[in-house]
Amino acid sequence: MSQKKLNLLDSTMLVMGSMIGSGIFIVSASMGRDLGGPENLLLAWVVTGLLTLFAALSYAELGAMMPKAGGQYVYLKEAYGKLFGFLYGWTLFTVIQTGTIAAVAVAFARFTGVLLPWFSEKNILVGNGTFGISAVQVLGIVVVWLLTFSNFREVKQGALVQNVFTLSKLGALVFVIVAGLYFIAASDAVVWEFNWHKLGFVTNELGILQTLSLGVFAAALVGSIFSSDAWNNITFTSSEIENPQKNLPRALLLGTGGVTLLYLFCNWVYVNAIPFEAIQNAPSDRVGTLLMKSVFGNIGELLMAVLIMVSTFGCINGLTLSGARVYYAMSKDGLFFKSAQELNKNQAPQKALIFQAIWTSLLTLSGSYGDLLDYVVFAVLLFYILTVAALFLFRVKQPNADRPYKVWGYPIVPAIYILLATTICVSLLIYKPNYTYPGLGIVLLGVPVYYWFKPKG
Repeated sequence: MSQKKLNLLDSTMLVMGSMIGSGIFIVSASMGRDLGGPENLLLAWVVTGLLTLFAALSYAELGAMMPKAGGQYVYLKEAYGKLFGFLYGWTLFTVIQTGTIAAVAVAFARFTGVLLPWFSEKNILVGNGTFGISAVQVLGIVVVWLLTFSNFREVKQGALVQNVFTLSKLGALVFVIVAGLYFIAASDAVVWEFNWHKLGFVTNELGILQTLSLGVFAAALVGSIFSSDAWNNITFTSSEIENPQKNLPRALLLGTGGVTLLYLFCNWVYVNAIPFEAIQNAPSDRVGTLLMKSVFGNIGELLMAVLIMVSTFGCINGLTLSGARVYYAMSKDGLFFKSAQELNKNQAPQKALIFQAIWTSLLTLSGSYGDLLDYVVFAVLLFYILTVAALFLFRVKQPNADRPYKVWGYPIVPAIYILLATTICVSLLIYKPNYTYPGLGIVLLGVPVYYWFKPKG
């Protein structure tokens, strides 16, 4: 995989396309219920945006310094040893990447059901309601394999598909924002006015403002963090990027910065166009659909379904393309199935793509991927913290290494990220132990697996 075929546009589209799925149209409802007010909801998205940008700035230095296939896996391996690299790759394969693909594929199928009701979770094709396979699960699996086969081709062709769908869903997100702005301008009613005094506070049953607890705020960030996640996938394809020393940092900053701004605008539109209580109680948490119905009536539900189908399809393609590059890199180190390092005639890691699709399909059938994603929030943040901390290690261990890009604001920016992310992790350990400890368990389960894979001698 030595050929460089992804240019700056391709790389930026991969960052943005992997980030934008269905979450931005859904998670603000549950976040709103937890946070209790529009000011706190917007604050949560601002904090998430800063976390994402600060991490991306740090990864940009690491990516330019080590432009190798596998990205974050390589950074962790070089900083802490093969075990830590493997634990990241293990968690990525078992839950993070495959679980996200499965969840997004099912989201695609569910919204297809808005247009074609036959694709319903109640339509059990095999088995029964307890141990059955639904039309939604079948469509989700079909999409996973369709895009897996699509990525057997040269990476440039996969990037072309990614570019088309990323531009389409960027257009869709901008359309939602503009439609909301039009609705706000055309409406005489004032839905919401920003109140600094309510920032960081919630109103109790007696109508008295109380301080929003750190634990509740941290738990609410889970939704926005996952909606903003997967930006790091571009590092997995580092070896296939043209001039990665310059284009990788630029793609990370352009991609994460652009999506962060769009997410902030979108949520600002939500709280200005829709009463906050309606956001909190949106049917099936579909805030985006509620907004579109407010603007366009019943046809708005169909429009939103199409927009989310485009968004999720492009997201699955980006995650599929990039994830396999990690398993390829692990296989070359003797830490994954040996055949995963084989490239087809198009220089694509075909076997790694197949392994990824098989496990993703099983997660889709199990119906447990949603729980797995909740469990692994802690683990995802833990690996981000370790990777950003590696920046300090490399500055000490390899002071003279070639660094085409150096993180802006060092050491303050990476230190702030580590502090904020660690605070969130500690809060989750205290307030959400049912989610965090199983996630930690998944990571630790990789230790004996590592010694099974580890080459002897």
